[in-house]
Amino acid sequence: MAGRGTTRGASRTKRGELVQYLVLACDYDGTLAKDGIVGEQTLQALERVVASGRKLMLVTGRILEDLECVFPRLDLFTYIVAENGALLYHPASSSEQVLAEPPPERFVSALQARGVPLQTGHVIVATSQPHQTTALEVIREQGLERQVIFNKGSVMILPTGINKGSGLIAALNELKCSPHNVVGVGDAENDHSFLDLCECAVAVANALPAVKERADYTTQAARGEGVSELIEMLLADDLQQVDQHMSRHALVLGQGPNDEPVHINARHTNVFIVGPSGSGKSTMAMNLLEQLVEQVYQFCLIDPEGDYETFQGAITLGDTDKEPGVAEVIQLLEKSEQSAIVNLLGSPLADRPAFFRNLLPALQDVQTQLGHPHWLILDEAHHLFPPDADTSVVERIHGLFTLLFISAHPDHVSRQVLALTDVVIIVGEHAPLPVFAEAVGQPMPEVIPTSLDPGEVLVWFRRTKQAPVLLRARTPKEEHTRHRRKYAEGDLPEDISFYFRGPQGKLRLRAQNLILFTQIAEGIDDETWLFHLRQGDYSRWFREVIKDEDLAAEAASIEKQERLSARESRSRMQAAIEERYTLP
Repeated sequence: MAGRGTTRGASRTKRGELVQYLVLACDYDGTLAKDGIVGEQTLQALERVVASGRKLMLVTGRILEDLECVFPRLDLFTYIVAENGALLYHPASSSEQVLAEPPPERFVSALQARGVPLQTGHVIVATSQPHQTTALEVIREQGLERQVIFNKGSVMILPTGINKGSGLIAALNELKCSPHNVVGVGDAENDHSFLDLCECAVAVANALPAVKERADYTTQAARGEGVSELIEMLLADDLQQVDQHMSRHALVLGQGPNDEPVHINARHTNVFIVGPSGSGKSTMAMNLLEQLVEQVYQFCLIDPEGDYETFQGAITLGDTDKEPGVAEVIQLLEKSEQSAIVNLLGSPLADRPAFFRNLLPALQDVQTQLGHPHWLILDEAHHLFPPDADTSVVERIHGLFTLLFISAHPDHVSRQVLALTDVVIIVGEHAPLPVFAEAVGQPMPEVIPTSLDPGEVLVWFRRTKQAPVLLRARTPKEEHTRHRRKYAEGDLPEDISFYFRGPQGKLRLRAQNLILFTQIAEGIDDETWLFHLRQGDYSRWFREVIKDEDLAAEAASIEKQERLSARESRSRMQAAIEERYTLP
């Protein structure tokens, strides 16, 4: 089960077009070429790709010198990955970069001595079937770390880990481009490694069945004519007609009523996570962040409260004392495999919208030039996009990024932002769907639950007619210390702060965070401390407000030990807090 939005992450070609696919990566033999020759129609199609501002890459098992003899138009390609991933060639500068160690001379000599016909390059040793059996025998005899890769009837011997996929990554790193901005096309076994990396994997009609089975799309025509067919689709609508049927890139939200996975497309769905404070919004966001990291989608997360500083899948910039600089954020994001968490705790609340407005043009520049970051994630969206927010800011993010908004107050968020949302994820005991529906000006779904159990979320696919789906949320793999700094040293609202009142209710000592809690606990009289301890007030606050079940369980254990003195129980309670939270 899935929902689908309409937004496409996009970049601009030199014509100013907003596109997702900035690179076309092609295999040579059996894909571009028939019997080693590329037809004139295919050459013209390749020239149109270059004219559009996109880049071409050739990813081949051939040795470069051999390729130059049969194909005179290497100049069309920004980079050529030759020798099945072992050599990177830049035609514009005629420079070569060898990506692996050459074969040992004793290995080549042993194969020649046994009558194996060979062709060698900088790294590759190439032969044909059935000589792979002899090659494997020599590899074992000499104790070498070499792999055998098949390409229909050809056999290629390379260092372990070297393949077309590793070569493509090396080329994309030179361009600071992500595989998620690449469409690849191939036909044979050795193409799997690079096609699997591409956002869109295409097989030509003559491809092996195994390649077609794993491809996102198969052309109707074979070889060069099939590539020309693909290029026409690429130039016509940036492969939108193919994207509509792709299911390889999905983010799982959780399990539906019949235990079926509920998912969204990783590139074409704007999401809004909404729910009251402490309801699990950050946990739901963590689910998505982990999957983006697993699939190597780059994101930039604006984190006003420091809620994600413990997340291990991205680099955090900024802290309590220092606002991150725009330049350092951009320098980090230029590397497509690194995501950024922009911690704004060091910026006054009133200054955070201005910081985002200053950062946004630089983010736009990176996205339009390099195609990433793919996701822009905005926590506490009501701070950044209040109802009177500058509409031009909203317009500038639409269409460039896949967007994730997180807020407890959808009615305090710009209606333009709400209108961008394709999927609404509601968390918390009470489902605030009526509030969101009213704010966005959309009729309420007829049947919705009035409350949600712990671990449940309600998902509303706004662009479809299907009813909201109740599901059990996917559990993050990484344990997330929720709002660690917020609860340790933040300023909780009065209604959820802890109050030391004492047995007669004469006191009203407010602890709006864990630092103050421990400080007040040290100073109050034993009678007041023990009064709250015996009532289980401490564990209740940790569970219901701090949302830390582990801390609450340990506090409850301390509360039940009636023989502990006030001093001992205080000491153990403070140790339990300090074990989990960093207190200055």
